[in-house]
Amino acid sequence: MEYVKLGNTSLVVSKLCFGTLTIGPLQKNLSIDEGAELLAYGYQKGINFVDTAELYDTYKYIKRSIEISEKRPVISTKSYAYDKKTAEASLKKAILELNVDYIDLFMLHEQEGDHTIKGHFEAIEYFLKAKEKGYIKHFGISTHYVKAVKDSLKYPEIEVIHPIFNFKGIGIVDGTINEMIEAVKEAYHRGKGIFAMKIFGGGNLLSDFKNALEFVFNFPYLHSVAVGMQSKFEIDYNVKCFEEKKIYLDDKLVENIKTKRLHVESWCEGCGRCVEHCHQRALRIKDGKVIVDYTKCLCCGYCSRYCSVFALKII
Repeated sequence: MEYVKLGNTSLVVSKLCFGTLTIGPLQKNLSIDEGAELLAYGYQKGINFVDTAELYDTYKYIKRSIEISEKRPVISTKSYAYDKKTAEASLKKAILELNVDYIDLFMLHEQEGDHTIKGHFEAIEYFLKAKEKGYIKHFGISTHYVKAVKDSLKYPEIEVIHPIFNFKGIGIVDGTINEMIEAVKEAYHRGKGIFAMKIFGGGNLLSDFKNALEFVFNFPYLHSVAVGMQSKFEIDYNVKCFEEKKIYLDDKLVENIKTKRLHVESWCEGCGRCVEHCHQRALRIKDGKVIVDYTKCLCCGYCSRYCSVFALKII
């Protein structure tokens, strides 16, 4: 496994980052031991970098994986904190549930640009003070917006950017993949740490995984790439590809690939809470039920958190 310094930070991370969204309650919903065993297996294979979030509810998996493996990965997490109170609660929750002394990288989740960065600056100030005290090593943002990548260059406090990045530009809210490429390239040259997400477009590009992987392998301005993995087979396959920068085709791989979709159960009550919280604007209400625009849906599963009748599932 190749390891690189994450921009101008002190963090040295594997090129392949284990994205934990897919093992948690919002997607596969593995048991704690099953998910922890997968993470520990990833560490054994050379992955030293994990991505999580307060929303994902996967801290318990990472905690258990550290206990099993006796290895402490570089941990990146994120929250929607917007002021001192919510920032303090998010950091305390992460440290307590992960059972660690500090968080390597704490990010603000899904930032849109200058207006959200400024609007959340009280939270940023809290995180920076926590950084001075050693509770956070580095600070950053995650985003689906080209504008947020560009605007982050105004803020030296933002050390790492976690952008959506795939060859078709699926999930980019305000621009094209070419515009995102230019923004990421500039941020990289300015010393920002860059680790990409949604390289398979939330599962929508799995049928074209060869182009999806080649796209990130051929783009030299990414320090790391977060990939969600749900089995040892997927870990082995991705580790091999990332180590050799080569895509392997075999029958087992083709059989393993399943394009994910957001499914709405018949008992949906059409309350609209999921619609309000879908940042991709992929949901709407029609005839009292939720309708999914699959050209916009990233299959992140975030919306299911807001469904009181459990009518939304990733299948």
